[in-house]
Order: sequence, then structure tokens, then C-alpha cells
Amino acid sequence: MTNTTTKYRILIIDDHALFRESVSRLLAAEADCEVVAHCASITEALQILETTATDLVLLDFDLGHEKGTEFVKRAQSSRLKGKILVVTAGISELEAAELIRQGVSGIFMKHSSAASLSQSIRHVRDGNVWFEQRYLNTAFQAAPQKKITLRERQVLEFILEGLTNKEIAARLDISESAVKASLQQLFHKSGVRTRSQLVRVALDRHRSWL
Repeated sequence: MTNTTTKYRILIIDDHALFRESVSRLLAAEADCEVVAHCASITEALQILETTATDLVLLDFDLGHEKGTEFVKRAQSSRLKGKILVVTAGISELEAAELIRQGVSGIFMKHSSAASLSQSIRHVRDGNVWFEQRYLNTAFQAAPQKKITLRERQVLEFILEGLTNKEIAARLDISESAVKASLQQLFHKSGVRTRSQLVRVALDRHRSWL
């Protein structure tokens, strides 16, 4: 995150107080993040969202007798403007697919490192998605197919040939920054984070792009 004047406002929903408090302390150390509130239930969360501006919700999927999908559904009905990153100990592919169809920005596993959580938050803030490796295929299958521009197709073809950003820029006679911008759009549209994942997804799921 590069904006040092406006903090990224985060709401944590988790039925384990120790986890909520630990994540709150972790994010408090980030200069550009602010945990505006944390709570244990969907009802509490919706009440908070009515009065508190929030950019991102860190949502535990298993909230005791409640499920994360119910929060997403009710939050959408309440016109929640912030993004949702699901933080979970584990969910099924069917549950993951439902969350993806509902429009969550990512699924993060609780066994991952604190540094990975900070990275995932930054990634989502920048307009990208974050899905653990085990849920990538589910994300590809559940996400609606998106069209790519001619420039993005050209960049993708050169990536498949193994060219670097600098080499692609020279081939297309454009700046390296323009290549990076097209690459970020390809990441966003395919729901991946790396070039290797993009190659695999393009070959496996997005043949129409080629």
C-alpha cells in the first residue's frame, strides 16, 4: 500500500476473540491500516457497517452457528461498499465456489503467515483477488468469463512464449510500464497473482483468449 495519508479501514468478523485481537494488533503495526472494529457475529457486523465506513471486511467463514456466505448475502442487500476477504481454517470447494459467485475478493487460509495476510490485504486493496492455490481452479470455474483487449491478448501471447516485460515492450514498441499495466489487468481478469499461474489458467480455462 502506498497511500500514507488515508488509512485502509478494516472490520474483522471472527467468533474467536483471541484471533480477532491478534490480527488487530498485527494490523495496528501497519502505518496505512486501521481496524475500525471487530466482532463475533453477522448481526454485530451489520450494525457496525451501518455507522462505520469500512474498506475491507476480514470474514471468518465458520462463525459457529452462522456461515460466511450468509454475511456476504446480507451485506450485499445492505449495499456494503467495502471488499470482503474470507479468512478460514478450511472450506469445501462447493463453499468456495459459492463465495466466489457472491463476489468475495479472496480466500485466505488461517494457517498462513502473518506476512502473507498483510500481503493479501495489499493485493485486494490494489484491486486484485487473492485465492489460495487449492481454490484457484474453483475460482476459474466459478468466476464469469471476461473479455480481454487486443493489447492484453498480445501481451499474453508473448508471455506464453516466455518473454520478459522488457522484451515484450520492445516487440510491441510500447513502454515497460504499459506492459505491466496490461499484465495486471490479465491477473485481475483471470483471478491469479503470478505469471506462471496466468500461463496455466490461459491454457486450461481461457482458450478463447488465445
